[in-house]
Amino acid sequence: MKSDISTKLTTETAYFNQLIADIKKGEVKIPQFQRKFVWKDEQALELLDSVANGYPIGSILLWKTVDKLNAARDIGVFQLPKTDEITPTNYVLDGQQRLTVIYSCLGAPENAPGYMAGYDLANETFLELKPGAGRPDVFPLRKLFQTTSLLNYRTSLLALPNAAQLQQRLDDLIAAFTQYKLPVVTLKDLTIDEVCPIFERINSSGTRLSTYDLMVAATWAEDFDLNEKVGGILASIESKGYGETERSTILKAVSAVQLDSIQDKALRDLRKLTTPEIEALAVRTESALKHAVDALSTQFKIHSWDFLSYEAVLIITTYLFRDTKHLSAEQSARLRQWFWRASFGERYKVGGENFVSRDLEIVRRYVLEGVGDPEQFGTIPIAAEWAKTQFKSNVSRSRAYILALAAAAPRNLPNGMVVDVEHALSSYNKKEYHHVYPRAYLKALGEGETSNVLGNIIMLTAASNKTISDNSPAKYIPAIVASLGKECDAVFASNLLPLPSSFDYAKSSYGDFLAARGPLISKHVEDLILT
Repeated sequence: MKSDISTKLTTETAYFNQLIADIKKGEVKIPQFQRKFVWKDEQALELLDSVANGYPIGSILLWKTVDKLNAARDIGVFQLPKTDEITPTNYVLDGQQRLTVIYSCLGAPENAPGYMAGYDLANETFLELKPGAGRPDVFPLRKLFQTTSLLNYRTSLLALPNAAQLQQRLDDLIAAFTQYKLPVVTLKDLTIDEVCPIFERINSSGTRLSTYDLMVAATWAEDFDLNEKVGGILASIESKGYGETERSTILKAVSAVQLDSIQDKALRDLRKLTTPEIEALAVRTESALKHAVDALSTQFKIHSWDFLSYEAVLIITTYLFRDTKHLSAEQSARLRQWFWRASFGERYKVGGENFVSRDLEIVRRYVLEGVGDPEQFGTIPIAAEWAKTQFKSNVSRSRAYILALAAAAPRNLPNGMVVDVEHALSSYNKKEYHHVYPRAYLKALGEGETSNVLGNIIMLTAASNKTISDNSPAKYIPAIVASLGKECDAVFASNLLPLPSSFDYAKSSYGDFLAARGPLISKHVEDLILT
């Protein structure tokens, strides 16, 4: 059983004016890992109506600590004062949306930006207020705790025909809001690592906090923002197509470079570094990462984060370039051995951070020092497997297969033009890879289940694919052969397809095609590894 936190928990009730006062002093903040304010106007008005009717609106959960987190937002759009290093701060773990409505509607200065609400005394309903003059019988709620403004408004009601009734309704509203007590649960003397599982459990959005969220929240110093630093590292590789890399992946690369591990404990140990040390580490990681991206782009045609078989590939390659800026011919050959074997063998499909952490040094010693057997990283599919393995864009083997096709310098099947693989692989959304035997055609033959295997996939521009459409290869391929003339075999070879000079597409079956193509793909992949 985990430790009991009941002794570190207090429950009390607070009036709205007490909460508003704490917010104005900067003693209540929103931690970085909280989601943004997302409530709709109707939800805010329903909350106010519940208060007016004395209905419970739930409790507020605060974490009181002297630790200073990176508060991404204050309360709503309101910039609130900072506290000193000694004064404890109450970070909102649950109830942010409610607290934001309460402050914006009741505690903010009357002319400040942000959501404003009023109470229609005539119709006894709440409504959103827009800047500017409103109806005299609609009470702006921001006047509620402003004594002078409140008295002036109450007096102004005397000019209206039903003044007595309106004033009574106003008095009832004031009583409801000033006497309302909100349950507040406060956690004290807990570390951020202890608090975050609690936040995950009670968070209504179901958001699970990652180690990255914790690291960003537990900032080093007031002038250091980890999220901003990671963003800067990302910006340095954006032009290479890696701008969509997960920020958590960058943090893991930082941890690998510094601590030879990407396990959660290692990532959290980064907090032990001083601000100058983490600044220097960020520079070192950025340099290694840029060299890693260059290697992945040039050697494996990976021009987008989307085509990486695993994030581990980027992390480990970055780790390799921690200790060197250039790889020798022999080291580059071993890098290829590791990459293709690990990708086709789906080495990082299971195992998680612990497995990748162990592999950091294993791969480094193999690639940089030549220590170890390359077969430990995985095996290449045999020829028959290309006719059985389904193509799935989110699977390592499929991504490796597309990269292998790109490495063959493919030429567009209908016209023989060189395929721009950098363009084709710049984003998975382009999907410039299609079926030799159209799926609709195979489905009509009753072979739909095997239509999407790797052996039926080639790189092909979208325009050319439309030209081929659902036509039978027995019809469209002879036409292509006639059109290409002497270049025919070269174009087909660049796509790892059986050569028309030795394979009769007009008479052969789909099964014949897969059987003939399998060895060609395997030979090409073997060449990629060994050359």
